[in-house]
Amino acid sequence: MTQLVLPMEAAPSFAAADFVADASNEEALRWLSAPGFGSGGRWPDGRLVLAGPPGTGKTHLLHATAQAQGWALLRGPALRGLPEAPIRGVALDEADLPGEETALLHLMNACAEARLPLLMAAPRPPSRWRIQLADLRSRLAATAVALLDEPSDALLEALLAKHLADRQMQLDAGLLGTLRQRLPRRAAVMAEAVARLDRASLTAGRRLTRGAALAVLAPLFDDGSETSPPGPVPRSPALL
Repeated sequence: MTQLVLPMEAAPSFAAADFVADASNEEALRWLSAPGFGSGGRWPDGRLVLAGPPGTGKTHLLHATAQAQGWALLRGPALRGLPEAPIRGVALDEADLPGEETALLHLMNACAEARLPLLMAAPRPPSRWRIQLADLRSRLAATAVALLDEPSDALLEALLAKHLADRQMQLDAGLLGTLRQRLPRRAAVMAEAVARLDRASLTAGRRLTRGAALAVLAPLFDDGSETSPPGPVPRSPALL
């Protein structure tokens, strides 16, 4: 009988102490060391976009900064109509996907008029967002951008260990070696691999054999061993 697996995703931790500094995120950390307007803030017009592939830490940094600074935390797809006038800084995740472009423009203008910082995060820099509103494109073009790259091998190792620890999983040395050798060296893929192993183990109700684990991971391997085309790799909430 197949064991029913109920969704029990743990809330991701975005604590600043859990963020691992690396050459791949050095530029973002440098920009975030002096956020916003005034008091040493050095963002042009008080705005900054964190841009990088899934799993590179932009959402983690956005949440950690918002928590440390006491800023409001918003999501781009939820922006509609005329947003309330901000009374503090704003951190906007998924900024490249505004529910309404006019709402994002209003938010940017309101923050500028009140001299409040606006921190945004997206997978791509603003120049690659699909924005139709000319005024919004102009504002975004004048916004500073901090790029996050794919993690170094050392950081990928740390992230893999963290994902395993978060799910209280232990893998034998041979399977760990396979993950290191055959998975694409991208943070989001590492996170998805651990999640797939965890779900499969829960479904089976026991620790997976090596063969079963390899079958679960095959669609993610980048060495041509997959038996079916790989699907899109979901964003890892703990590392976006």
